This record gives sequence, C-alpha cells and structure tokens, in this order.
Amino acid sequence: MGGSPLPNPPAATRIMGIGASAGGLVALEQFLQEIPPDSGVACVVVQHLDPTQKALLPELLQRVTVMPVHAAEQDMRIQPNRVYVIPPNTELTVGDGMLHLAAPAEPRGMRLPINVLFSSLASGQGERAIGVVLSGMGSDGTLGLQAIKGVGGLTAVQNPESAQFDSMPRSAIEAGCADIVGPPGELPSRILAVVAQVPDSRDVTAETPSLATSSPLQRIVALLQRRTRHDFSLYKPSTLRRRAERRMAIHGISALEEYAEFLEHNAQEGDLLFKELLIGVTRFFRDPEAWEHLAEVVLPELLARRKEGDHRLRAWVIGCSTGEEAYSLAMVFSEVVERSQPHAFTLQIFASDLSPDAIAVARRGQYPLSIRDDVSPPRLARFFSTHEDHYQINQDIRDMVLFAQHDVVLDPPFTKLDLVVCRNLLIYFGPVLQRRVLPLLHYSLRPGGVLFLGNSETVGRFSHLFTPIESRLRLYLRQDHASRGGPDSLLKSFPPLSGPTKEHAVSPPEVPARPTDVLQVAADQVLLQVYAPAAVVLNGDGDIVYISGRTGKYLEPAAGKANWNIFAMAREGLRAPLAGALRKAATQNDPVHLHSLELSTPSGVQRVDVTVQAFHEAPPLRGMTMIVFRDLAPGTAGRGRHRLKDAEPSPDVAELQQYRAEIESLREEARASREESQSANEELQSANEELQSTNEELNSSKEEMQSMNEELQTINAELQAKLDALALAQSDMQNVLNSIEIAILFLDQNLNVRRYTDRASSIVRLRESDIGRPLSDLTTSLQYPDLHDDARDTLRTLASSEKQITTDDGRWFTVRIMPYRRLDNVIDGVVITLVDITETKKLESALRQQSTP
Repeated sequence: MGGSPLPNPPAATRIMGIGASAGGLVALEQFLQEIPPDSGVACVVVQHLDPTQKALLPELLQRVTVMPVHAAEQDMRIQPNRVYVIPPNTELTVGDGMLHLAAPAEPRGMRLPINVLFSSLASGQGERAIGVVLSGMGSDGTLGLQAIKGVGGLTAVQNPESAQFDSMPRSAIEAGCADIVGPPGELPSRILAVVAQVPDSRDVTAETPSLATSSPLQRIVALLQRRTRHDFSLYKPSTLRRRAERRMAIHGISALEEYAEFLEHNAQEGDLLFKELLIGVTRFFRDPEAWEHLAEVVLPELLARRKEGDHRLRAWVIGCSTGEEAYSLAMVFSEVVERSQPHAFTLQIFASDLSPDAIAVARRGQYPLSIRDDVSPPRLARFFSTHEDHYQINQDIRDMVLFAQHDVVLDPPFTKLDLVVCRNLLIYFGPVLQRRVLPLLHYSLRPGGVLFLGNSETVGRFSHLFTPIESRLRLYLRQDHASRGGPDSLLKSFPPLSGPTKEHAVSPPEVPARPTDVLQVAADQVLLQVYAPAAVVLNGDGDIVYISGRTGKYLEPAAGKANWNIFAMAREGLRAPLAGALRKAATQNDPVHLHSLELSTPSGVQRVDVTVQAFHEAPPLRGMTMIVFRDLAPGTAGRGRHRLKDAEPSPDVAELQQYRAEIESLREEARASREESQSANEELQSANEELQSTNEELNSSKEEMQSMNEELQTINAELQAKLDALALAQSDMQNVLNSIEIAILFLDQNLNVRRYTDRASSIVRLRESDIGRPLSDLTTSLQYPDLHDDARDTLRTLASSEKQITTDDGRWFTVRIMPYRRLDNVIDGVVITLVDITETKKLESALRQQSTP
C-alpha cells in the first residue's frame, strides 16, 4: 500500500506466541500449515529442546509452511508473516518489536521457557498479545497464559483429546485461562477470526458510539447487571464494546444484537463476559519511583501527624486484583515502621475487588517465581518463603491484609482511612462515574489522609478536594475543609441513595431569541390550544398529571375532596369504556381506539372517538398513559345514526350493556387476582421448601460440628497423653543425670544457661533463677578463666575441647566442652561436662613419688 510508513512498524505487527513440548512437533505442523501466508501475524515458537543437541526444528517446520522460518537471534527484528523458533539452551523474550535471547536462569529440568515468552508478550503487547499452548508434559505455559489473559489478550489451547501428551493443555484449561479450545488444525482460523473482528484498541476513535446511543450494548449491560448485580453502564463504552467483541469473535458472532440475544439465553456466557470485563493487570511495586516516594516521604510524614496514643492506621486498596499492590503496601509500611519507630504503629489494610477468583488468589498469597523481576532479593528473603515452583507470602504480612469482594460503585465504602490506593481503576470508568467516586474517596479518608492513584489518572476537576503531594507520581493529600459542591454532592456519590444515574444535562448559555423563533413558538401555542384535540396524561395510578386543550366536555371534577383520578372525573358514558381500554393499553404497544361513544351534554348527545396510548419506553413518559378525545361532526354522527337507527338499542338496553361490560371487567380483574394469588402461593411454597432445605443443611452442619468436636476431644486426649509421656521422660532424664554423679551444664547459642544437674551446682554456683543467665555472669570454683572463650570457640568451630582443671579447694576435674546437636542435626548450643578426677590425680601423684629414687 502507498503512503508514508507508520511511525512504529514493529508495534503494529501482531505477535503470536506458540508453546509446545513432548508430542508438540505434529501439533506445530498441523497448526502452522493452516496459517495463511498473508495473515499479518508473526509466530514465535518455543519448544522444550535438548540443550546439548543441535536443533532441527526450523528445517522441519519449513516443510509445512510457505512462511519463512528462522532460528531466533539476539535483537532480530520481528516481521509479519514469518515464524521464529527458539534456539537450544536459551530463554526467548519479546520487547520493542525485537527478539531477545538470554541464558536460562534455572538449571535443566526446572526451566519454563514458554511462561517466559508469554509473560514478555503480556508486558509488551497488552491486549494485542496472543498465546497458544499445544501438546506437552508438565504445566509450562499456564502462568504465561494467565498473564496474557490478565491484560486482555487472546489465549488458545489444544484440545487435550487431540494431544499426544495432554498435561500442558489440561493444566491451562483447568486454570480457566483458555479463550479458545480445539484441535491444532482448527485453532488458526478461529484465532485469526478474532483478530479480524475485534478492532485494535489503538484504532478506536472518538466516533465510538456511546452507551446511551447503543441499544444492543445497553441490553448487554442490563443482562450483566441482572446476572451479577454489578452495573457497568457508567464504564467507558469503548472498553465495554471491545470486551464484548472479543467474546463475539470467540463464538463467531458478527453483530452486537445477536450477541445480546446469545447472552440472554446463556448464563455461563454472562459469567465469562463478567470475568472478561474485570481487567486484572497488576504486579508488585508497579511504578517503583512512586512506591519509593511513598516509603521515603509520604508514610513517614503520615506517621508523624498521628496523635499521641493513636498508633493504628487504616488503608484501603481498591481494585486489588490478585493482591500484589496490597502486599506491596504492607511490605513498605513494615520497612518504614521498623526504620523509624519499631513496633510503634500497626496498619490494617482492606483490599477489595469485584472478582471472587482474584480475591481467592490474593488470599492464598502464592505467586510465581517470575515475581523476582519486580521484588528485590532482600524483600524476597524477608517477606516470602521460597518453594519449588512459587513464593509464599509470610504470615506476618498476610495478617496485615483483609481481602473482600466489594463493588466501589454499589457497596458502602470503608471509612476513617489514612491511605487509599486506587491505581489504574478510574481509567476504565466513564466521566460520570469518576465524578461520583472521587468525592466518595474524599469522604472515606480521615483529615490528612493520602490518595494514591495510577500514573494515568488524576483528580481532574476535584482539585478542591485533593492537593498534590507529588502530582507527577499521583500522590494527593486530602483537603480537610474543602466544599464538596453542595449538600447533595456526597449523597449522589452513594449509589444506593442516589436517584437516576443519568447525568444532568448542562444548560447552554442563554442567547437572544430570533424573531422567527418567537413567531414559531407563538404559532405552536395557538395550534396546540385551539386546534389540537383535547388530551390528558395519566400516571400509573390513573391520576391526571397533565391536561392539553379543553377537556371540560369529557371530564368533570367530582364533588367533595379534590380527586384527579380519571375514573372519578370521567363523565357518564366514558367511565366504563375507558376502564377497559386502559387495561388493554397497559398490555400492548399499539394504541386502543374507542369509536362513537355517546356522551350527554347540555346541548344534546355528542359522539366521541377516544384513543388510549400507553408509553413503555420513552424516558420522560415511561409508565404514563395518554387519552385523546375527538368530537365527531354532527353530520357524521347523523349518518351514523341513520345507518344504525334500526339497530340502536333503547336506553334500558344500553344501560344493561354497560352493566354487562362492567361485570365482565370485574370478572377479568378477579381472574387476574386469582392468578396473582396462585403465583404468590407457589412462591411461598418454594420459599418454604428452601427454608426446609436450609434447615436440613443447618442440622447436617450441626452434626458435622458435633463430629468435629468429638474428633478434637480425641486429639486433645492424645495430646494430653503425649504431654504426660513427655513429662515422665523428662523426669527420667533428670534422675539419670543426677544419678551418674557427673556435673553437666547445658548452654544455648548465646551461652546462656538452659539446664544443669545438681552436681554442677556444687561447682558452678547455680540456682533455679539462674536459668537464662549468661555463662560469663556466673562464679565458679574452677581455676579456668578461659571457660567462656573455649565454649564460644567450640560453638564456632564445632570442635570439642577437653582440659584438666583444678579448683580452689584442691579438687581436679576433666572439663569437656562439646556442641549440642539436636535430633534434626542442628547445632543449638554447647554441653559442658565436669568429671571429678581428684582420686586419679592423687593416685598418679603417689605413683610418681614411688618411682622417684
């Protein structure tokens, strides 16, 4: 095509990551041979390869596709309609439209190259990323597909039944991250259909129809609200349309009207669309500079402003997704408190999100090994425990966060907060919803509270509610004495208390009316008042709320207290026919016409045509009914009487017909009442059955609790028996130690006294209160000043020490110092034994004297 080139061609190329392992060659061949050579998509293939062998995969794949197949090289530019294959013993990532190779970070057998590629696609491509998992063993690719799905990308998985090895496809499907599932030969056409149908988010222009003017989208939003109770009507229409179109493409539906019909009859699709709209894009310490400023400046100042004795802070993380930002806040706060005033402050974090699945992940606190790219090694070592395939958040950080499913639009907010973190959520809200949420956040914060927004968000026109702390980093301070814009402003921010969600129209500035406008208005008034037929508008109760023209001929105020009900004001001859016409009009969209009704007037009998029209859709008149009266000309009435004079009933017969019509009307009302009563009775019976079922479940739960209580009692008895056995074993050990007449002293790792025998207390002056005292603080009769240093050397080198030491009263002891080794082979202190060798020394001295001449 002609014209100037795009400013960033690589970004325009749609990149499809394909992962396979054992049995993947056949699946790759079937997949690639179905991709048209001019699809505009670049394919990046990652397969588990033997790192010691030369790869033949590019040559093998070139046999089945006309697209050029290349072995990936460092900084190779990605071009459309080409296939790139990972080399052996490397990790392949995508960034800035180029391929990047790196040495594997994990040893052989623990590498997950498919996850690495998919994660880079999610980070670099966002909604444009495509991930495909084919045959293979293990679960490589699942976490990567979750990352792609989290940013709104497209995911496809081979049907496990068609895979030679189904572990990888089955893992991805069970994790709920597969948009398309099918045989490898069918996947390309379905993927390309989605790519062709869903518009690129960068191409969405200002001409995108709004929700108010898109009735199919309105219907979809209404169906979602009925299914999930969550109202998306005030979200950005472009986001709603884009997400709906992705689901349409997956099902092969071309029009929004068809998709709305499909959604209405498919409850599971409603759940899938709801999950699609919950855009869970998050990671630990997103925008590190902002978090650093929060830790270095904002939180210390927030702590410094606390009143004396008020050491408990509260924070709310809105749209927490899988919990990364909530835990990031907990980690930063722990570091700040430890650095400034250890243990002086506590923080309770409320983290909320619409998605129950995301909340469940956040509560588990388990994250993939890839988070080491976002979390520094010191934080990983301090706040996480490392497992084979994931990191687990430590319990002290987990206890700081309370996760809850919560809708910031519908549910009451958390209050008395010191910090609100609402990052990259407002960008998905329409202007009306943003103007409702920001005053709500101001209300939720305490005086001096802090608001932390995402880097694409601002407080907009609510600068009178929040003043910037660091506007570039989207940190704001609550204005304590700000006006919220009127007494009703906060009320409108609470959805349960507000009125209609439509935004009030902004009145245009007044301009002088032109003469032609005045003339038109005057002419319209004359036409309405003089020539238009008389009409009234009724509300749902039959009360008149508007009158047009002269209606005195047809309506007459009843005597007594003023009553504007149509049945009280209608003149004789109109009352019964109007009652039937109003009931009929309420059940249909077409108007009801009554012809040639006779009405008695002072000048004689007047024949009238009456039209009754109920309004079901037009917002200003929804629920209203209009009645229009038209007089028939006397000539017309005369001709009518001439034609019907032989059939005209007498006054008695006419009155009888009127009574019969009223009786029939009453019968219809009674029949409708019986049907409503029967329906109510069935609902009550259903509710009764549900209550009985609930009662049975409660009884079952009670029995389970009783059974659990019995099990706990059994366990308690077993533990008590073990405690008794342990106490007996301790008594036995104490008696053994005392009976061997050897002085033994047990010290912990800090060389504090842990336990000693009675014999030791006669050499080293010890009492019960000395348990826990350092060895250096004790006095002893041993002439052994290096005892403390030798014990420390033994603890450091794990080498035993043995010396013969005399005492102040002339006795001799062999002092042996050994490491204290637990059953689990952990060194936990030292043991000092003192064996009395006084008699041996005396005998040795005597023998030495006898041998001396």
